[in-house]
Amino acid sequence: MPDDLAKPRGWNSPLWRRLHTLSGLVLFFYVASHLLNHTVGIVSVDALQVSGRWFSIFWHQEITTAALYGALTVHLLLALLAVYRRESLREMSWGEIVQLALGLAIPVFMISHVMGTRMLEEVFGTKSSYLYVQLTIWKFAPHYIVTQTLLLLASWVHGCIGLHLWLRFKPGYRRLLPLWLILAVMVPTLSMAGFVSSGIEVLRLAEDPAWLGGAVKSFELPSGAAQREFLRWVQNTEFSYYALVAVAFAARSIRLHRLKKSTPDITLTYHNGQKVGLRAGATILETSRLAGIPHAAVCGGRGRCSTCRVRIGAGLEALPEPSELEAKVLKRVGAPDNVRLACQTVPTVDTEITPLLPPNQTSVEDTGARPDYLAGQERDIVVLFADIRGFTQLSEQRLPYDTVFILNRYFSEMGHAIESAGGRIDKFIGDGIMALFGIDRGIETGARNAIVAARLMGENLKRLNESLAADLNEPLRIGIGIHGGPAIVGELGYRETRGLTAVGDTVNTASRLEALTKEHGVQLILSESVISAADASFENGERAEITARGREQSISVRLVEDATTLPSALS
Repeated sequence: MPDDLAKPRGWNSPLWRRLHTLSGLVLFFYVASHLLNHTVGIVSVDALQVSGRWFSIFWHQEITTAALYGALTVHLLLALLAVYRRESLREMSWGEIVQLALGLAIPVFMISHVMGTRMLEEVFGTKSSYLYVQLTIWKFAPHYIVTQTLLLLASWVHGCIGLHLWLRFKPGYRRLLPLWLILAVMVPTLSMAGFVSSGIEVLRLAEDPAWLGGAVKSFELPSGAAQREFLRWVQNTEFSYYALVAVAFAARSIRLHRLKKSTPDITLTYHNGQKVGLRAGATILETSRLAGIPHAAVCGGRGRCSTCRVRIGAGLEALPEPSELEAKVLKRVGAPDNVRLACQTVPTVDTEITPLLPPNQTSVEDTGARPDYLAGQERDIVVLFADIRGFTQLSEQRLPYDTVFILNRYFSEMGHAIESAGGRIDKFIGDGIMALFGIDRGIETGARNAIVAARLMGENLKRLNESLAADLNEPLRIGIGIHGGPAIVGELGYRETRGLTAVGDTVNTASRLEALTKEHGVQLILSESVISAADASFENGERAEITARGREQSISVRLVEDATTLPSALS
């Protein structure tokens, strides 16, 4: 496959994205300065006239005029191209839908305004000014009050949404979000106040026929044939824009129809076995959307949020190297070598993929730097299991509400003991608890922390039994099993139930040690491998060799009758 077909196209092209962002920033700066200038109308029409002259001096320079109209042309064409290139409109977020709708609506309100000011001035020599605009709108064409208000709000909201979609993945942006929200509301509010205030003042001045006649004469408006010609230009420009939008949507429909009928070049195989044909040059995300397969992409496939990332199986070696943009995002989230961004990756051979985030992902909380082990690694860790002894009999003697109350109190005390000792609660299983130690800091630290956690669990259980003495016929008793060694650690599950866990022989052994506490009549069974990893003097408990179900070899352990006798610190 040619190299140019292995590169992202359309919205995925870095050059086009930069042009879209740069043109949007120019237009947003123009809209913001325009609205801020309107606020001067709160003072008076004369003050608005003065500030308007400075506004015109800046934006009527050759370089700023070229930048403004160039940005407008580029931004509009890229928006229409994005419509043409988009695989599925159903995949758009509400923010993207509103932004697109407003963006396409803005020219509808803008064409007559721009041509009625700048074009009249450049072509027919009209003396355009804020007084001219306000008098036209408020006196001679009051229906423009509605259209100009809509233009003002649509332009500002469209720009704010675009700015938010661009900045929301930048570090520190969310901390300043309240300030941006205040500005987003305050600027158009003050602008509308200036627009209305100056409009009311112009209406009052226009009550004087002499003033009105002098003002209209000073504008040097075209008349007769020139005026009719100008109106035809406005109408033709509006119709041309409508046709341009219609062509973009029609061309998109034709393109998608032809793609669905064409023979695919490559096969994309998903984790569930589903196979989809992929055309040359298409990204993984484009292929998913074209096939109607839900795929997370909070940023809309612009390579910013990382929520579309996938794990690559077969075909990894044949993939082109990540672009600078993709590599930067993958580094930010700590992705391993076999993880790529679906919106940036263009397969060149048959490829197997596994999406890593649920398709309904709507937040970017998961886009920060993430540990490598979340993708799956073998690590030496310590696993703790704990279970209440005789809880079935206890629950049968109580109402469901009482059972839930006692369990929640128990989980609270045990959970606090585990977390305060540096452990991570993996899951609650019925009346049991599974916790992991040493994932981030190594098995040595994990072993020490697990032993401390067992002691704290014993202490918290005593305090809980004292608190529930009036509610319990006999104190709660627990069994704890702790074992250390290699385990496969990773983020497992489905959709919202995904979470960090561990699997392997070490986990199974820890669970069986906990079950054996009942047989040996002790509160804790601690494997010698944990004591060895802790590298500390440890004299608690009776040494023993026990055989756990499912294991041929015996395990060296310590049988600790009371976990509260464990040392409070290990050295």
